[in-house]
Amino acid sequence: MSAPPATGSDAARVPLIEARGLTRVLPGTVPVTLVRGIDLAIQPGEFVAITGPSGSGKSSLLYLLGLLDVPSEGEVLVEGEATHRLSEARRARMRLASLGFVFQFHFLLPEFTVAENVMIPMRKLARLSRGEMRARAESLLAELGLADHADKLPDQLSGGQRQRVAVARALANEPPAILADEPTGSLDSKSSEQVFEILRALVDDHGKTVIAVTHDLDMAARMDRRLHLVDGMLADP
Repeated sequence: MSAPPATGSDAARVPLIEARGLTRVLPGTVPVTLVRGIDLAIQPGEFVAITGPSGSGKSSLLYLLGLLDVPSEGEVLVEGEATHRLSEARRARMRLASLGFVFQFHFLLPEFTVAENVMIPMRKLARLSRGEMRARAESLLAELGLADHADKLPDQLSGGQRQRVAVARALANEPPAILADEPTGSLDSKSSEQVFEILRALVDDHGKTVIAVTHDLDMAARMDRRLHLVDGMLADP
């Protein structure tokens, strides 16, 4: 989790992730608009909360920003590169290299060990040898306090430990941005605080950008910036 080299002022920096006129409509007899006309820019090193009432489009916006979904109108740029005309293979490659994901439910594969789960994104990107992948997985797990759990199966860990494994997996390919969908939503208060502190340290100590959907307004208040959605549109908190 190395920090990037210092650059110029924020005004001179290309946004890490930018949305221009972002709209997502689910087609059907009665079309449903999930996100409507959103413009925003997220700079390197920001810790951003996405909040809003249930059904306001929080997760839909996160998935669009993370290239997990395709907008009906508008576009997403990642590190200055427009993504709306990319092939699915190129989008997948960009996701693997530039974006890491943490979800409310960790989605670890139960038949794989903890280390093997962390290695999955590295295998897909195919930049490292098996030995290098294993070494990186062990290093990430050690940084997250899980050095002794690398060869355990996920069901041998607590919920908080499994979520820390999910964070390690998100960091596997050294992406500049981590996108998290309710990363503490299924955890008790102690585990929630541990995961929050990890995300905070990724920003403060390692220069990562973290964008997190959360219903926890206390947690959102401790982040650097808040994007509040109402009916799929940005609104004042």
